[in-house]
Amino acid sequence: MVSQKIFERLTHILGHKLIKWGIKRHRNKGRKWISKRHFHTIGGNNWAFTTREENNPLRLYEHRETEIRRYVKVKGNASPYDGNLVYWSSRMGTHPEMPTEISKLLKKQKGKCTHCGHFLRDGDLMEIDHITPKSLGGNNSYNNLQLLHRHCHDEKTANDGSLGNKSDCNSVKPEPPIPDNYIWVKDMLVMT
Repeated sequence: MVSQKIFERLTHILGHKLIKWGIKRHRNKGRKWISKRHFHTIGGNNWAFTTREENNPLRLYEHRETEIRRYVKVKGNASPYDGNLVYWSSRMGTHPEMPTEISKLLKKQKGKCTHCGHFLRDGDLMEIDHITPKSLGGNNSYNNLQLLHRHCHDEKTANDGSLGNKSDCNSVKPEPPIPDNYIWVKDMLVMT
């Protein structure tokens, strides 16, 4: 059955239960008095169960106002505790043992490496890559990030024009040496 129909039916049942509650609570009053006291018109709903406060009435949240989300069936005997972080991160977008950024990228990419197109599996070495390298004007925004296998990241970085020596996957400009006016004293860098 569709969730919307179930929620509408539950709202209908709850309305009857609230009317019966009002009759039981106010035994000596008629149904019209009970409906005027507890039910008001709010936003096109003539039977909203509300308080009598005129300025800021409180109303009962209805089942049919619940957001309907569609879920993908969990495959076979999979469990969040089976250790397959990649499956659960790409499915849910979050996992307590996976960094949030990687989980979101896995979900965005549907668990696939954008360079080779193969699925990222548990145990694969994964790295976050800039689609447009920072050295070519790229930024750290979520839209400019992708998750790749480590070897795919090496291949892409070697061919995409990033700055650096191209010998490893982290191609960046080398740091300048320590200036002459600094010295190491007991594991601390001190200016002289």
